[in-house]
Amino acid sequence: MQTVNIHNAKTNLSRLVDQAAKGEPFIIAKAGKPLVKVVPVDQPNAAQARRVGFMAGQFSVPDDFDRIGSDEIEQLFGVNP
Repeated sequence: MQTVNIHNAKTNLSRLVDQAAKGEPFIIAKAGKPLVKVVPVDQPNAAQARRVGFMAGQFSVPDDFDRIGSDEIEQLFGVNP
């Protein structure tokens, strides 16, 4: 793994970040002492990122969904939805 001094990291940050994003992490050091490790952020693959519709076909919404519990709501709050 490449170790870069802090001054060199400032000068070449864009190039170093591009390399890290491609899977080549690096360490930034100050006076020869390692301070931080720069690694790419894990990104979810397409299957993990897709959440909308993940339960499609596993249940159905009743036609009277908007009216479910209307009697109880009216009794408790005197409001008819």
